[in-house]
Amino acid sequence: MIDNFALAVSHGLMMLAAFLLMRRRDLDVEPPPATEQPPRA
Repeated sequence: MIDNFALAVSHGLMMLAAFLLMRRRDLDVEPPPATEQPPRA
């Protein structure tokens, strides 16, 4: 039988990780595309 404490700890850590990831502001912003220089001949 699976220990309820082990389930609670593992699910709690996953919820904490998801919460911390959703709080990050940089995940909602895309950097502008880099401008490429044409090769010099």
